[in-house]
Amino acid sequence: MDKMIFKLFFVFFQIGLFSIGGGYAIIPLIQEQVVNSYNWLTLQEYTDIITISQMTPGPLVVNTASFVGIRVIGISGAIAATLGSTVSGSLFSILLYNFFKKHKDINSIANVLKGLRSSSVGLIASAAATIILLSFLGTTTLDFKNVSINITAVIIFMLSLFLLRKYKLNPIIIMVLTGVVGLVFY
Repeated sequence: MDKMIFKLFFVFFQIGLFSIGGGYAIIPLIQEQVVNSYNWLTLQEYTDIITISQMTPGPLVVNTASFVGIRVIGISGAIAATLGSTVSGSLFSILLYNFFKKHKDINSIANVLKGLRSSSVGLIASAAATIILLSFLGTTTLDFKNVSINITAVIIFMLSLFLLRKYKLNPIIIMVLTGVVGLVFY
């Protein structure tokens, strides 16, 4: 159990350390660790945890770390994973702040930040593609041979997008409505 607590802390310490872009950009990195590398969760369980993490208050990586830790070994796992995800990011942020404050007028530093922003957009797009493929097709690969499209999920998505963009409906209302629709249709 102690080895697993340390492992959870270390894995989420690394995730926190490399969570450039935060939020949605970190989803593929967490998936690589908890689903692909360590097999702590199935892809469906991970997607469910990401969904719950988005609906609960707080940063996505902290919520996800807490849920993964609880799922793997309970409360002690949640504490270890959550601490791991926050300690590294906090230390790194303090160091980066001091560095950029000291070197803010150097062009190459500004160019590094532009590159990091571009990378974050790619990571966010990858996370969105993974969630969309899993929701609409039930898989994360683009193998169209044995695929069945979940029409209900597509309709819910399109209606949610329409209501958010056209009428600027509050996202909380959208989540409640889609939860009710999901309860009825699934």
